[in-house]
Amino acid sequence: MKLPFAALAAALVCLTVAPVFAQTPPASPTATVPVPATKRVNCLATTQNLQGQDKRDQMQLCMAQARLDCLKQAIDQKVVGEARKAAIKTCVGTEGAEQN
Repeated sequence: MKLPFAALAAALVCLTVAPVFAQTPPASPTATVPVPATKRVNCLATTQNLQGQDKRDQMQLCMAQARLDCLKQAIDQKVVGEARKAAIKTCVGTEGAEQN
């Protein structure tokens, strides 16, 4: 089976041009840095498949563990007073979020 010349030429062009388009441009120096997910977001993700009281219970347990982890971190860093409260809120990810 013989391919027409136009089909052969088109195939050759695609083979030579496709790798150029497949390359990703280098990251610009002003590219945004992804923000790490907060512990609150992680808790929401773990309760995604639950419903009702099970979801509320699991969310409360997860957030309590997250607060405890953040408190331990603040204690290790010797953060005290209002700075500790702010550090824990930032760490947990409840700053600006409503409490349940």
